[in-house]
Amino acid sequence: MRKLILGLAITLDGYIEGPNGEYDWCFTDQDYGLNEFFTRVDSIFIGRKSYEIAQKHADSNNGESIPGMPVMKEYVFSRTLKSVKEGAVLISEDSMTEARKIKEQSGKDIWLFGGASLTDALFKEGLVDELWLSVHPILLGSGKALFREKESHTKITLLESKAYETGLVSLRYSIDN
Repeated sequence: MRKLILGLAITLDGYIEGPNGEYDWCFTDQDYGLNEFFTRVDSIFIGRKSYEIAQKHADSNNGESIPGMPVMKEYVFSRTLKSVKEGAVLISEDSMTEARKIKEQSGKDIWLFGGASLTDALFKEGLVDELWLSVHPILLGSGKALFREKESHTKITLLESKAYETGLVSLRYSIDN
């Protein structure tokens, strides 16, 4: 079965975006393992808000929503969108059932790119297999936290860590379901 990997940038104090949705604190001076990660995945799960932000960014960057990202099968999870760009798949009904079906298909692993609500729902269903966090050396003080309150502990096992000269630390964990 394919793994679902939550891969994203996070601040040292646990935020994935600032209080006004900003992510200008993310380092972009080098690839920080992203190109290697791209060899592991061929699909992306993305929530509505993250999808809309990515599309807006792509519109002003020659169609590229994430620098260097190869073509991937995009699955957009939304109850409100009526359509998505050509080639993407809109998932609006029975989303957790559909996510399970996609994980069972053949292929490389799947990148859970974003959407706090989507991430939370997939975690609750036990569908997230790995975390790949790029911890940026900054304290925002407020914003959108990666993790919401949970009813129980989630045990994780460190798979890999790498520190960069900039102070960014890449951490990869498996989730012990």
